[in-house]
Amino acid sequence: MDVSWDEALEAFEAAARWFVTTAAEVDGRWDAPGLGEWDVRALVGHTSRSLRTVEEYLAKPPDHVEIESAPLYYAATRAMAAGPGVAQRGRDAGQALGDRPAAAVAELADRVVPLVRGCTGEELCTTIAGGMRLRDYLPTRTFELAVHTSDLCVALGLPLSVPASAARQALQLVTELVVEDGLAGDALLALTGRGPLPGGFSVM
Repeated sequence: MDVSWDEALEAFEAAARWFVTTAAEVDGRWDAPGLGEWDVRALVGHTSRSLRTVEEYLAKPPDHVEIESAPLYYAATRAMAAGPGVAQRGRDAGQALGDRPAAAVAELADRVVPLVRGCTGEELCTTIAGGMRLRDYLPTRTFELAVHTSDLCVALGLPLSVPASAARQALQLVTELVVEDGLAGDALLALTGRGPLPGGFSVM
């Protein structure tokens, strides 16, 4: 992805702020349906991992870079993302937020965003796909925050007010994945009002 570090940082911060603000709107609806088999707490827990993994992965710098871009990260992790462990990790992450989950999300963002702001983007981090530069990994976290905060808004009946910088970056990543998967024609026709996307269409 052709994204500068300043752009990546701006989008990540905006997405993180939106997630924190949206989580604060949950109130007593933590047990309400969230996404698929997740309740709202598990959905928020899963989304919070988009912040937590940045902190954890930076603490374990690899010896070398194995994954050179955000699209390659998703290509490498597609099978893992479809595995049964993802759902349980979301539930576990939701429980780990404790008795004040919205406050826990805010505290996590207050810790991770300044950590990233103090980086140059050239730092190496050990992701589940292998070693990456932070500037290549961070857009994947912005994408996850944008998508799953949108999921949370749907669950809560809130407007889908994705911050422009985060939306732009998430859509750029989706576009690259669509092209790589040979699905550009279907996407172009649907986005220009010529018909719906095929059933089950997804780049994930």
